[in-house]
Amino acid sequence: MNYEIKLPLFEGPFDLLLFFIERDELDIYDIPISKITSDFLNYMKQLEATNMEIASEFIVVAATLMNIKGKMLLPRQQIDDDGKEIDPREELVKHLLEYKKFKSVIEDFTYLETERLSKEKRGNVLIELKQISETSNLETELQDIDLFKLLKVYEKVMNKFEIEKKKPIHTVVQYPYTIEDQKRYLMSKLLHLARVSFEEIIQDQPEKIAVVYNFLSILELLQLNLITIHVGLGYNNFWIEKFDSNVVSLEETMN
Repeated sequence: MNYEIKLPLFEGPFDLLLFFIERDELDIYDIPISKITSDFLNYMKQLEATNMEIASEFIVVAATLMNIKGKMLLPRQQIDDDGKEIDPREELVKHLLEYKKFKSVIEDFTYLETERLSKEKRGNVLIELKQISETSNLETELQDIDLFKLLKVYEKVMNKFEIEKKKPIHTVVQYPYTIEDQKRYLMSKLLHLARVSFEEIIQDQPEKIAVVYNFLSILELLQLNLITIHVGLGYNNFWIEKFDSNVVSLEETMN
């Protein structure tokens, strides 16, 4: 048989502590710290056994309970300025009372919200329309409307429409070139030709952006030692030429 274990879920560590106090009918001002610490740690072990994540606030409160328990086991208690013994549970009790107070208020608000959401809005449409007409004085406004005013409104609308039509439209177009594609294009030309001039490359693809991509591709191929360049004397042009030693490893380098 398969046994299914269901554990109650609590919104926070103080919610769990209040549950233990109310379940065992404990005095919140005189908490048996040893028992409540054991119950709290056992609950955390059950969460770990069911592979549930333990929130950091639960770990902090567990450490606080163990710290209080350790202080209460000490034979010599701490004394305040007035010579009275300091109860290590005092701070915890203060936080629990404050949490309990806010929790009760939140529960009341939750009930009111649920009750309100279950109700339908009711009202007298004629009375509401009459109230709106009295506050906005619609009849007076309609009496003041004439053909000239209507035409002026129409003119404003049409002018606004024309302005919207004339607004510039920005279209983003993706370049049809990439550095990798242009590197392959250049190397494919060098497979059939000993050298290729940059002018010839420009003539094949005269677009400005293509010239930029081809030039950047040439720089990358130079950096990879796949090609070399020869600059002509007295002429603003250069030729690219492949290295014979790189022909075999060309595809591996490009990929």
